[in-house]
Amino acid sequence: MNQITTTSNLLFITLLAAIFWPSAGPVPWHLFTVAMAVKAIDLVVRAAVRNEVSRRGAGDVSAIILVALLAWYVATSRFIVLDKMLFPQPEAVLRLFVAELPDMLKGLVNSLILLVSGYLLALATALPLGLLVGWRVRLFHAVNPFTKVLGPIPPIVYIPYAIALLPSFRAASIFVIFIGAFWPIFINTVNGVFNIPKGLLDSARVLGLKERTLLRRVILPGAMPSICTGATLALVFAFVLLTAAELIGANSGIGWYVKNFADFADYPRVVVGIIFISLVVTAITFGTERLERHLLRWRN
Repeated sequence: MNQITTTSNLLFITLLAAIFWPSAGPVPWHLFTVAMAVKAIDLVVRAAVRNEVSRRGAGDVSAIILVALLAWYVATSRFIVLDKMLFPQPEAVLRLFVAELPDMLKGLVNSLILLVSGYLLALATALPLGLLVGWRVRLFHAVNPFTKVLGPIPPIVYIPYAIALLPSFRAASIFVIFIGAFWPIFINTVNGVFNIPKGLLDSARVLGLKERTLLRRVILPGAMPSICTGATLALVFAFVLLTAAELIGANSGIGWYVKNFADFADYPRVVVGIIFISLVVTAITFGTERLERHLLRWRN
């Protein structure tokens, strides 16, 4: 732990030295603020978390971020070894991030409507269908070949029919996200139910449990680890498809924001959009991990 702390502190000091170097020109205050925030979060996490592994992970993450900031600043502001057009200076990007934040938050609302609608629809349909197919052996063997054929098809290929058959571009976008999220949840739910130990099911039947109670109290908890894995994969696919969905006919959203400014070669805003998407994904991933820990708390 001391080595990690020393490394993080050295990187932090090195970055501050580069920022405040007398001949470096105007002080990049936005970059300085970000560096201070990273270090402050690192210290707070280490003080609040008792788990040594988590504390070590927080130190590693802060060190990686500081290395990235230092390399970005040195390569674009001090020695300028990267193309100025493709790789804007961090201070310019961070200043633009603050200015563009209100517009990106508005776009985030539109993106989340598409994402949540498609994802929840997939969850609401794939979960009960997966439980049913996994529980009924005959149904499993009948459906499994079609799952292997339809599951790997990229959802993007359905876009032309989605646009032609559905009443609006928003509905078409939700449909594309739904298809992409449906199969990981369905397949993992089916496999989770089908792979529950037979001895556990036999013991439940000996107790005389009704089928509905058996599904709710035995099968669903037993398949939950596999279901959580499928739900996480589905969320990843939903994020990937969100950008494709917003290209169908959207005029706002975080995916549209990056694509729109990339078409105009406005790379500072492209980098701003990438950073914003990274922060959103990090926040949502953190929330899903906490939810998964709660659902699988019986394994601890």
